[in-house]
Amino acid sequence: MLTPAEKQRYARHFTLPEVGEQGQEKLKQSSVLCIGTGGLGSPVAMYLAAAGVGRIGLVDADHVESSNLQRQIIHGESWVGKPKLDSAKARMLEINPHIEVECHEARFTAANAKQIAANFDIIIDGTDNFPTRYLSNDVSFLLGKPNVYGSIFRFEGQISVFAPHLGGPCYRCMLPTPPDPGSVPSCAEAGVLGVLPGIIGSMQAMEAIKLLLNIGKPPLGKLIHYDALNTEFRSFNLRKDPKCPLCGDNPTVTDLIDYDGFCGVPNTSTMKEITVLELKEKLDAGLDGILVDARTPQEVAATALDGTLRIPLQEIEARYAEIPTDKTIYVHCKAGGRSAKVCAFLAAQGITNTVNIKGGIDAWRDLIDPSLPPA
Repeated sequence: MLTPAEKQRYARHFTLPEVGEQGQEKLKQSSVLCIGTGGLGSPVAMYLAAAGVGRIGLVDADHVESSNLQRQIIHGESWVGKPKLDSAKARMLEINPHIEVECHEARFTAANAKQIAANFDIIIDGTDNFPTRYLSNDVSFLLGKPNVYGSIFRFEGQISVFAPHLGGPCYRCMLPTPPDPGSVPSCAEAGVLGVLPGIIGSMQAMEAIKLLLNIGKPPLGKLIHYDALNTEFRSFNLRKDPKCPLCGDNPTVTDLIDYDGFCGVPNTSTMKEITVLELKEKLDAGLDGILVDARTPQEVAATALDGTLRIPLQEIEARYAEIPTDKTIYVHCKAGGRSAKVCAFLAAQGITNTVNIKGGIDAWRDLIDPSLPPA
């Protein structure tokens, strides 16, 4: 039952025939899992909290960085350096103290996804990487829950609802195989206008609420594309693929898999790595090798370490011959992901004297030189 304080809070919902007091009570009894509290997860979490969804789960293992604040509006300056989950939970409970926020400070992986997602009605994908997108899709299908999908890129965004149990396709029907590693730039590489994830994330929250209330028409079998520069929305039809390895007639994916391996993400467990503190010691002693920066020219222009050979990940295949192979090759990027891909590529060419710098320039700023501007 709703308390008098809740009835006052949700008064504008009560006047909507599609919601009313009964619908608000339904929201209070509902639960949504939000994977990520970044650009998309911020508006999703705040609007679901404001709407009165009774239990909201958050999954995130990152800490707040100053470069997040341009678009991750659930976080503030006072939370820089602290866990995103703590920041998000505090903000959500400030918006609405009548809800429950369940935090999972971990990466969403095949090892924990089922356990985390099992007790939620809807799963919202607020991530920015392909392994987690496939994972959120697969676990949603295996648990029979809708997956509210969103993605952003520069000035464009898109949303859909993947729910084969409701008659629509799944994410694999739209994208059967992931793009080649490094072929699709991340937000850090390509940039994104801060307000864009606010628009797409708000739309994801809207679709989740519609599903919980069973009102309107969710975009099942549709991909909604938003072009912010031209103020245009386009709708593309998506069909359920009978050959889909997950939801098709003869499925071959019947359980969660190795999503990093499926998407070509390098396995760093077999890769030689050092921390930025160890790199600093080597630089102070006179580096016994060459330092390669795998970031884009735009990122390097903002902040860079002295004496680096600058070869963006996207150019490594064409330019790796420029790297001297008679010395140890230390590779860094923004956070360690692209540099790991460079090391893996070089290893495939028989160049094995590589060392990945864990944490990249972000860790360098946090642990060594806080005066550096955001990468």
